Amino acid sequence: MTARSRTAGRHLPVQVLLGFLVVYFLVPFWWVIVNGSKDASGLFGGGNTMWFAGRVDYAGNLTRLFTYDGGIYGRWILNSTLYALAGGVGATVLSVMAGYGFARYRFAGRRFTFSVMLGALMVPATALVIPTFIMFSRLGLTNTVWAVILPSLLNPFGVYLMHVYARDAVPGEILDAARADGAGELRTFFQVALPLMRPAVVTVLLLSAVASWNNYFLPLAMLSDNRLFPVTVGLGVWQGIAAANNSGGTSLWSLIILGALVSVIPLVVAFFTLQRHWRGGLSAGGLR
Repeated sequence: MTARSRTAGRHLPVQVLLGFLVVYFLVPFWWVIVNGSKDASGLFGGGNTMWFAGRVDYAGNLTRLFTYDGGIYGRWILNSTLYALAGGVGATVLSVMAGYGFARYRFAGRRFTFSVMLGALMVPATALVIPTFIMFSRLGLTNTVWAVILPSLLNPFGVYLMHVYARDAVPGEILDAARADGAGELRTFFQVALPLMRPAVVTVLLLSAVASWNNYFLPLAMLSDNRLFPVTVGLGVWQGIAAANNSGGTSLWSLIILGALVSVIPLVVAFFTLQRHWRGGLSAGGLR
């Protein structure tokens, strides 16, 4: 048996497991793609739900989706985009500055503050929703976009990731050389350190934006105006209406399925757009 055969044999269980996971995650996505093309009769007519039946009518279903209830779905998509961009960019900026500060500066209380930040990783985000709601209610910020954006700016995992990456991928000698050449701290950060941290910055931006886009419980608790709902909460409301209306809710289920499919497309586009910086850059940073 050759060395290549022995290596392939050792990797076979891992490859089988990865293949199973790929199928496990793709089957629900395929189900949404197939059933997003059907109307109510196609969904509940007893046919094969894993394959297309009859006429594929994505155009007609999309028209109904974006015109139902005065076109509220389009507003939900815009709201989710606002929350994802504001929360993702804001959380990334704060994570980059905090992570770089913890990694490259020595100050009083640094270890204690960093330990508290790591402890925040252990607290589920849903456990903080009710205290956050009470605090924002006293400030008069509930049922506003700020009630969703401001809590999304805090990303302890992003701070930890930027701390680890800045510590390993930004050599202290380069920073000392920049300071010796007369560069101030801001110039050193923006022109020397930040370009080296770009892969981790893109990763934190992607993770933060995805978390803000998929956020459900926080906006559900904070918002009461359906014009401010993100798409996750909006589809949840439609699901509740469809489940409660046994006779008239069948047509709404097709819109819910197609709406879920449409809501995933921006995340897929963002991932494939940024994965070049994400995958290659993180591995390069690990080699420094």
